[in-house]
Amino acid sequence: MISPFIGRNGQAIARTRVSNSSFIDHIQGLDLAENVYIGHHNFIEASNGIRIEEGCQITSFISITSHSSHQSIRLYGKSYAGKEMIGYITGNVHIGKYTFVGPHSTIMPNTSIGKGCIVAAYSYVQGNFPDFSIISGNPALVIGDTRERDHALLAQHPELKKHYDEWSND
Repeated sequence: MISPFIGRNGQAIARTRVSNSSFIDHIQGLDLAENVYIGHHNFIEASNGIRIEEGCQITSFISITSHSSHQSIRLYGKSYAGKEMIGYITGNVHIGKYTFVGPHSTIMPNTSIGKGCIVAAYSYVQGNFPDFSIISGNPALVIGDTRERDHALLAQHPELKKHYDEWSND
């Protein structure tokens, strides 16, 4: 585990840890906030920009990519030559504060995931997902709201409400 992680500006990012078994391509395009955890055996390709906000947990065997050739390779066949081709998708990725991304998920270009979300294991995520979404499936859809789960725990442990409110109400 690399801790503290040195960000693209050459500065250590407080409480941010990245597994030494995760591969980051185009690190200059990766913008990590404080207190981020990136687990083992992940592939992060940030050529078109990836922002992972404070407190996120990226578990294991996850791909986050800001480009994809999956359409253009079929369109061109043997003539495929790279990112200038029709069907080649580029776009940034944004993952909001205190979001959890479950194992074996794929996050595609042009994706924005709000704060406080849960991405279920094995999900294929592309598009815009609002704050506090529970996101699951292939293709991923919103299947619930994390605030409903959080409400029960906060009722049992009211001493945690101040911590929850610090990030969830901004």
